[in-house]
Formats: sequence, C-alpha cells, structure tokens
Amino acid sequence: MAESHTKPFITLLVTGDGMGKADETLRHKLIRTYFQLLEDSNTLPNVICFYTEGVKLVTADSPVLDLLQALERRGVTLTICSTCLNYYGLVDQVAVGVVGGMTDIIEAQWRADKVITI
Repeated sequence: MAESHTKPFITLLVTGDGMGKADETLRHKLIRTYFQLLEDSNTLPNVICFYTEGVKLVTADSPVLDLLQALERRGVTLTICSTCLNYYGLVDQVAVGVVGGMTDIIEAQWRADKVITI
C-alpha cells in the first residue's frame, strides 16, 4: 500500500513588530530575512495571523510589505486582528491581508497541525 504524504496545515503567529526583542532596525532586518527565506521556499504556511504589535507589519509603511504581498499571491492567508488595528489606530493603513477577529485566529490555530509563533 502506498503511503500518503499530505502537506501539514501550518499556522504562523506574528505577535511583534519584527523578530526578537532587539532595537527596531535589527527586528525588522530579521523579519525581512525570515519572510524572504519563507517566500523563496516550497514550504509555506497556510495562514499567518498578525496580532498585538504584529499588525504594524501589514501597513503601507511596513518593511516587509512586498514579501507579505508575495506570500499572499502564493496562496498564504494573512489574517489581521481588528481589535489590535483599532488599538494602534491602524485600521485605515492596512495594505495586505484580511482583517478578522479573534475567532479567525482561533480557527486557524484549531485547524493547524502545527502552530509556530515568531
């Protein structure tokens, strides 16, 4: 009997304005490298959820906007927390993804075979 290899459902959670707890320049450099390598790979997450300060990365001023747009074009769903956008006053600045709520984030987590937080 042939073994079935199905791609796991992966949800990526982005909770910060960059990666790590360094100054902004380094955080943005690291997240840019991360998304570039992800975009270059053949293994993509199904969903990337942005909440807390992570919502700053989906705005027109984002240092990774081009990479997020490329990931979205490749079929990755980008879900953005509406409560967080409202909190930071960024509702009108969203440039990529779909604005959703905590229910959408929970659904993406429940559907996932693997959840990765960066």
